[in-house]
Amino acid sequence: MTAAARARVLADVGRLREAEEAVRAGLIDVPADPELLALLAGLLRLQGRRADALAAAGAAVAAAPHLSGTHIERAECLLLLPDGGRKGRSRADEERLAEALGEAEEAVRLDPAHPPAHRVLARVLTLRRDFGGAREAARRALELAPESVPDLLTLAEIERQAGHRDPARQAVRDALARDPDNPDGRWMIALLDAERLRVGRAMRGLRDLAADHPARLDAATMTWPIRGLLSGLHRGLAAGVAVTGLLVVAASWWPGAVLLARASAVTVAVVLLLFMARVLIPAGLVPWRCLALLPARTRRAVPGGLIAAGATVALLLAYAVTARWQAMALAFAARMVLLVIRRADPV
Repeated sequence: MTAAARARVLADVGRLREAEEAVRAGLIDVPADPELLALLAGLLRLQGRRADALAAAGAAVAAAPHLSGTHIERAECLLLLPDGGRKGRSRADEERLAEALGEAEEAVRLDPAHPPAHRVLARVLTLRRDFGGAREAARRALELAPESVPDLLTLAEIERQAGHRDPARQAVRDALARDPDNPDGRWMIALLDAERLRVGRAMRGLRDLAADHPARLDAATMTWPIRGLLSGLHRGLAAGVAVTGLLVVAASWWPGAVLLARASAVTVAVVLLLFMARVLIPAGLVPWRCLALLPARTRRAVPGGLIAAGATVALLLAYAVTARWQAMALAFAARMVLLVIRRADPV
């Protein structure tokens, strides 16, 4: 068995470190082997070692710039961008994404009949928010390999990112029809349910996925109802407290604004309370149990943020009942505490 074949067998069963050792052993004899270098880059990428993966992928491209596979792997490594979306990317991230696009386009040029080349191009274009081009690339990959589950899931992710959840769900269902136990497909279904606030269904899907593939999920994923709720409360209170506060200030020279301020306060409070109930009740106890497994900073920030948000909602209700400006001032202070917590740990 060759070093590459042995490494792939080990990687298939999740033994990535041993697979890496097998590849490195093979590279001792053939240090410029592009297959081994690309495989090493992939193994390092799966372990989250981005800098090492990029270096190995660069060596693979240098060793065989004429092979589509080396460019595909380097593009995959370049796609390991920090979270945060388009607004959260630095200039260096944008430059790296542009470089990934160049690698993907070169992979397609070198082997236009190779589905993975079109798939990586679709993923790059998705991150660049070019959904039309991404969709075209994914469909080209599916024309070449109609039964490909990875290509169907890529199309699903494109549609999800574009805000087209029904086509995304259909693409996932097509993928799961071919591979019912596929963890990525099951994860995507749970994610689509979560985005539509089908909290109970999403949590059931995640619990089943965690039972079948324990390594696929972590505590942060299982606590998404609580952390997502906190994010929603943060946004809702930002607008609600600001509008109500402006009306309270306006009441100093326009007495009629008091009624509008009280109406605004009670509306914001009731809407957010209903939102909390819609998320927390179907979520059950699992997210709270998993909260204890998060890093200490997050473990402190999430309950603290929920307490601050709850206090702000309660104070808005207090103002709606009493019309006392002191209650509104305290609501504003509680909202500032929530803002500080969110900046300290933006979950």
